Formats: sequence, structure tokens, C-alpha cells
Amino acid sequence: MNYEIIGVAVLWTFLYGYIIVSAIDFGAGFYNFYSKLTGDDSIISPIIKRYLNPVWEVTNVFFVFFFVGIVGFYPDTAYYYGTALLIPASIALILLAIRGSYYAFNSYNREPKLSWAFLYGATGLLIPASLSMALVISEGGYIIESAEGVRLQLEELFFSTYGWSVVFLAVVIVLYVSSGFLTFYAARAKDSQALHLVRRWFLIWTLPMLFISQFVFLGLREHNREHFLRAQDYWYMFGLSLAAMGIAVYLIWRKRRFGLAFIMIMLQFAFAFYGYGISKLPYILYPYIDINTSVVNENMAFSLTVAFILGLLLLIPSLGMLLRLFLFDKDYVQGKGDNKY
Repeated sequence: MNYEIIGVAVLWTFLYGYIIVSAIDFGAGFYNFYSKLTGDDSIISPIIKRYLNPVWEVTNVFFVFFFVGIVGFYPDTAYYYGTALLIPASIALILLAIRGSYYAFNSYNREPKLSWAFLYGATGLLIPASLSMALVISEGGYIIESAEGVRLQLEELFFSTYGWSVVFLAVVIVLYVSSGFLTFYAARAKDSQALHLVRRWFLIWTLPMLFISQFVFLGLREHNREHFLRAQDYWYMFGLSLAAMGIAVYLIWRKRRFGLAFIMIMLQFAFAFYGYGISKLPYILYPYIDINTSVVNENMAFSLTVAFILGLLLLIPSLGMLLRLFLFDKDYVQGKGDNKY
């Protein structure tokens, strides 16, 4: 059995789950701060708080599974990425610490300060921007391996058009996905004022989402033509992603089936994300880490595959139970059961 393919598929699923869940979380933090600046916090903040209260603690579970799994399956990632991501990862950890502190201060203070909301909202955009550097570096051209070890070309990375396009894409994804979910959530809460506000935010970010996605592909063509040409073989995946986006935008624009619209948003990123991942194979890091040659021994690969599949089968029902008990509970979502649990 090809454990390499199964393993990377499971890990990619964990990463996809993290992107969707964290995008909602990060974007909600930014919108919470933005609404305070515009004076709309009385409209949107209750919706955001009802979402964040039960969910924020489980956001990073997907990322932990992915991080442990990628190092377990492909030990070379620790060697190459450990050095290359030292600066971006350190920045991300500091930002995550600041973001985590917000929950503690906000919970124990009756009068939340605007400065705390600013830090919470800013980290929501800066964390995905810093983490996106891993995908940029994985395309090759930024790492040099010599007898002295691995060295990241910071100047090459900083002035990379492709790198900045991925950073902006990460930020736009956060704002797009989060506003799409909040639109669905506001509709479920039957809050017409909040619905009008977040629906407008989603429609505003639609065109930037479409534009920056195309710009990333153009940047990939210049930076890693081999990957770009292979991605063209999976044009139907990206075509389905575009079709799902069109359906989502149409439904939200017409104020219909908001739940189905968010499912389409999830499918939009699923098709694009898996299309990107499949076209990238067999490389995890060009040209150093190949899943066919860098995988751990077969017995360990089998054990890890079983463990992570079981972990995925356990995590998904647990997340579903959390959604059912809180986010999709009729009384809770409408603010009638804030003290129910």
C-alpha cells in the first residue's frame, strides 16, 4: 500500500480544516475591531462573541495534528523548514501568544479596551500572512543548502512578487471566508442588521478574492514553471472551485440559502486547495523533499497513517458535536441561551 500518498492526503486534510476554521476565527477578530472603529460593534459583536466563545480553543488542533504529522512522516521537513522558517515561525508564535492573551484579558475585564481589540484584530491578519511563508518557501528558490547547512535567502524572499501575492491571498482568504460564515451565522440568528452588514463585507471581498487568486497563478508561472504546467493538468479542479464561488456569491447576493452558500465557499477552497496540493506532488519542498524518497520507514509510516486517520475520524465528530451544541443550537445562536451551557 502506498502510505506516502495516504499520509500526505490525511495531512493535507488537516491543513485544509485548519485553514477554514482559523480563517473564520482570524477574520472575526478583525471584523470585531473594525466594527468598533465604525460604531457598528453593537450590531456585529454579539454575533462574533457567540461564535468565538466555544470555538477558539479548538482552532489550533488541526494545525497541531498537521505539524506533528508532517515531521513524523517526512523527518527532512524538520531539517529544512526548521532553519528556513525560524523567523516567520517565531513571529507567528509571538502573534499567537498575543492573540491568546486577548481571551484572558477580555474574559476578566468588564470594559474591554480598544487597544486589546486592535491587537486581536491585527494578529488575525498577520498570523496567516506569516504562516503563508511556508507555502511560498515550499515552491523552491529561497533555500540554499551547502556544507554549512541550510540558509534562507531573506532578500530573495522579501522582494519576491510571488511571495507577496501569496501573503495578500492569505489575508484576503481570511476576510472572505470569515465574512461568508458570519453571513450564514447572522441569517441563522435571524439578526437582520448584522446580516446586512456582514453580507456587504462578503460582497466587497469577492472581487479581491478573484483577482489575487489569478495573480498568484501568474506569479507561480514565473517562479516555478514546472509546478504551474502540472497545475494546468488539473484545470477541472480549479474550474469547479470557480463554479462553487460563483454559486456562493449568487446565493448571498440574492439573499438565499446562506447555509448552502457557505458550503459552496468550503467547496471552493477544497477544490482549489486539493488541486494545488495534487499538482505539487511529489514535492513538499522543491527540490529537496520528495514524498517518495523522504518518507520515514514503512512500519512507522503505517503506524502514523493509522493513528492520523483515527485522529481525523475522532476530530470530525467532536467538531460536529461542538457545532450542534453551540453554533447551531437555535436558542444559543439567537442569544437566548448564552448562559445555557
